[in-house]
Amino acid sequence: MKLQIRKSLSEKELVSACRRFEKRAQEQLFKKYAPSMLALCRRYTGNLHDAEDVMLEGFMKVFQKIGQYQGSGSFEGWIKRIMINEALGFLRKNKSMYVETDIEELEEKPELDRLYTALEVEDLISMIDGLPPGYRIVFNLYAIEGFSHREIGRKLGISENTSKSQLSRARALLRKRLLSIQKSMNEKVLRHEDQ
Repeated sequence: MKLQIRKSLSEKELVSACRRFEKRAQEQLFKKYAPSMLALCRRYTGNLHDAEDVMLEGFMKVFQKIGQYQGSGSFEGWIKRIMINEALGFLRKNKSMYVETDIEELEEKPELDRLYTALEVEDLISMIDGLPPGYRIVFNLYAIEGFSHREIGRKLGISENTSKSQLSRARALLRKRLLSIQKSMNEKVLRHEDQ
């Protein structure tokens, strides 16, 4: 019986081995980055099934285009850009990205400190997932990925002002949902105090 020891490759060695289309290196790269890339794709698609499809297509592109990676900048960042572009392409082909909804101006602001302690990360992700696709995409690109409105406009083929408008509406919907949760929490506290 022969004992095989698998050495974990450095990022540079991993990229080089993937350029030579070595299956083990591709498998190691996939295992290393798949969890974070799946989470990224899920933020854009809004569901796990579509996110898995987008991520797999994205990794196919990573392996096809790995020769284009220059070695400057973050390798993970390079993969992220491919995944984001793949997710945006998927949404353009399969879903209506822009849904207009009327949102009344909210004067009341949620008590964020109280809500943050009561909400779990999954609750916040679920709230973002529940946004209409166009709002969710712009919110993710701006608030999570850190793209400017100009960059978002170029990526999505929309104007800078449309990007700003979509972000504003996304924030208003999230604020409205947070207020609804806060109201529900307050009602529970009052019912408990009355007993």
